Amino acid sequence: MALLETRPRAGYTFLAVVIGHLVLISAQVTSKSGVPVLETITMGTLAEIQRGTAGALGGVRNTWSGYLALRGVQAENNALRNELAQLQVDLQQQRALADRSRSLESILDLRSSLELQTTAARIIGAAASPELRTITIDKGSSHGIKVDMAVIAPGGVVGRVVVAGSRASRVQLIVDRNAAAGALVERSRAQGVAVGVGDGRLRLDYVSQTADITVGDTLVTSGIDGIYPKGFVIGRVDAVQRVGAYPSISISPAVDFSLIEDVLVVLTPTEAEQAGVKSE
Repeated sequence: MALLETRPRAGYTFLAVVIGHLVLISAQVTSKSGVPVLETITMGTLAEIQRGTAGALGGVRNTWSGYLALRGVQAENNALRNELAQLQVDLQQQRALADRSRSLESILDLRSSLELQTTAARIIGAAASPELRTITIDKGSSHGIKVDMAVIAPGGVVGRVVVAGSRASRVQLIVDRNAAAGALVERSRAQGVAVGVGDGRLRLDYVSQTADITVGDTLVTSGIDGIYPKGFVIGRVDAVQRVGAYPSISISPAVDFSLIEDVLVVLTPTEAEQAGVKSE
């Protein structure tokens, strides 16, 4: 058993001796260039190790540089996105100011063209229910506003004041189902009563079957109701059906109530109201 264990040890010793001799021989033997073979082998091995290490370090360095550059690009993109968002907000604000300026300009043009005393008001609220067609304006009794004063816009009739608070008022739109106004056809002077139907439209009631009314006719206030001054546009006829004692006449309002921002409240009493006051 001991003999078997000593044989491998003898083999390893012999192998070590052989390698040692080879190293000594390589150290003594020189190549054609005069450099010892051992040194040449050692230098080549070290060179390959250094080349591998340099390649690995270069890869790490490039990866890190790419990461830093990517972070820089991402930060720049974030800054550009924030700047673009701010510019979009600024653009919307400028557009809103331009729209507001155009609205006020239209109101001022209308006011200067009237011989009536009026006060400008801004719409600050609206009824949530489509059945209650009202708006709230930022002028009230402290500004001379009273119930039943007419409210108009550059497009035509808006409605009348139904509640006058100290600093705000509620206006019933002409298209409300409980609203009505004396009206006449501008072309033929046929008269009737414009009544709101609650769905954003009106109809013309109490018109004779023989009245001269056609699609496209303009309907204006007659002034006989004591609320609306005479001659303001209510809307246009878009359908006429002559059935029964009175024709069915549909009116599309002149004012787009979803777009108006500013209105005029008429402070001057109507001719009918003035006549009523004098008779009293």
